[in-house]
Amino acid sequence: MKKIEHIGIAVEDIYEAEKIFNIVFGKEAYKKEEVKSEKVNTTFYRIGDSKIELVSATEESSPIAKYLSNNKQGMHHIAFAVDDIEKEMERLKTKGIRVLNNIPNKGADNQLICFLHPKDTAGVLIELCQEL
Repeated sequence: MKKIEHIGIAVEDIYEAEKIFNIVFGKEAYKKEEVKSEKVNTTFYRIGDSKIELVSATEESSPIAKYLSNNKQGMHHIAFAVDDIEKEMERLKTKGIRVLNNIPNKGADNQLICFLHPKDTAGVLIELCQEL
C-alpha cells in the first residue's frame, strides 16, 4: 500500500453536506461524480495531499443507503492507494482477509476499487484504489 488515498464520509443529503464542508474546508469540491456501479453520488475535496469523499446513495438498494439505515452519517471508510489492485486482493485473500467484490469495480475519481470485509479488519471498512 502506497498511501491513504481518501477518507469516505457517508451523508444522507450530499447537497446539504457540500454546503457544510465548503464552509469547513473554505473551498468548493474539485469533483462531483455519480458512480452507477456503487449506486452513489460522490463529491471530492483536496486537503493538502489528502482527499475527502462525501458519499450519498442514489438508490435504496445502495450499500450506502443500507449503511445509513443502521448508522448515523459520518466516517464510512478509509481508502488506500495500491499499484496493482488485483495482486493486492490476492495477497490479502491468502492471508485470510475477505474482499467484498471478487473483481475490482470502476469507482469514482478514475479509480479501480475493492472493499475489504470490516469483520476482518478490526471493524474498519477499507477500500483499495488503483488509479486507471
